[in-house]
Amino acid sequence: MAKSQAPSVQSFGEFFRQKRISLGYTLRSFCERYSYDPGNISRLERNILSPSIDRQKLEGYALALKIPRDSEEWTAFFDLAHAAKGRIPTDILQQPNSIKYLPLLFRTARGQRLSKKKLQELVNLLNK
Repeated sequence: MAKSQAPSVQSFGEFFRQKRISLGYTLRSFCERYSYDPGNISRLERNILSPSIDRQKLEGYALALKIPRDSEEWTAFFDLAHAAKGRIPTDILQQPNSIKYLPLLFRTARGQRLSKKKLQELVNLLNK
């Protein structure tokens, strides 16, 4: 997936479904091929069932969907799963000082303006 095709505001379920369809699988054929329960995958795709954030489970889904490991798509897939759970991805939390910058992110998400200094701190963190 090229950068211009990366998901903008998309749910985990929408991303999952688009990937499955792009591979030419019907819901049933995908589930038969990878031994998944069609009811659960259907609920995942319709955002009725929230995705697991268990790394092994997500990796299994990502590999079945032919998402290249460590690609932008791979990261987006894991980020969408965490967002669906209202959780911050573990790799972000493991970054040194990342917790310190979360209030900047929260203010930005709420539409509050950041000072130039705070904005530069956020840019520096994102560029690391």
